[in-house]
Amino acid sequence: MDTSTNILEKRLHLKRPEIYLVRHGETEWSRDMKHTGRTDIPLTERGRKDAELVGKRLSGLTFSNVLTSPLKRALDTCKIAGFGDQAQKRDDLMEWDYGDYEGLKLVDIRKQKSDWLIWDDGAPGGESVEQVGSRVDKIIGELREVSGDTLIFAHGHLLRILTARWLDLPPADGRMFALSTGAICKIGYERDRPVILSWNETFHLK
Repeated sequence: MDTSTNILEKRLHLKRPEIYLVRHGETEWSRDMKHTGRTDIPLTERGRKDAELVGKRLSGLTFSNVLTSPLKRALDTCKIAGFGDQAQKRDDLMEWDYGDYEGLKLVDIRKQKSDWLIWDDGAPGGESVEQVGSRVDKIIGELREVSGDTLIFAHGHLLRILTARWLDLPPADGRMFALSTGAICKIGYERDRPVILSWNETFHLK
């Protein structure tokens, strides 16, 4: 076997970095199914408990990089879980800007536009799915430069779009990845190919 083949085989068997994704704990608006973009509302007591349980689930793991949305619900989840001292805030991890639909439930929005779907229509006065995709592409570029594992605390739609882009899918394909509050996911590689390693893990919350 020639040297180039040996080098390739060794590279394929090296442990590749893994990225842990955590959606923030419960808020009043997430509990009530309201679109929560840039409104900086706190965690509920249940949400704070979610964050404690996330911390227990991740206890013992070490991360080269911890990133968080600066919005209170994500940042507090990060801090309560025990990673506040290591965390770096990234504005690009803020939730989708829902513009005129901020704070509204789907049923209320569809009284105005009966066939509205965020993934297709975006948010008037806010962002399109492509704009959110551009933001997460910047984060992914940063992730690919980190040699160790990364932990990210952010938001439901944002993390779904980040995962779609990690897989080199269009941003709107984030619609396929349902994500609960307090859930933990993991993305990474199978050999050199970006993959989902686990998704919407919530057993630590029960």
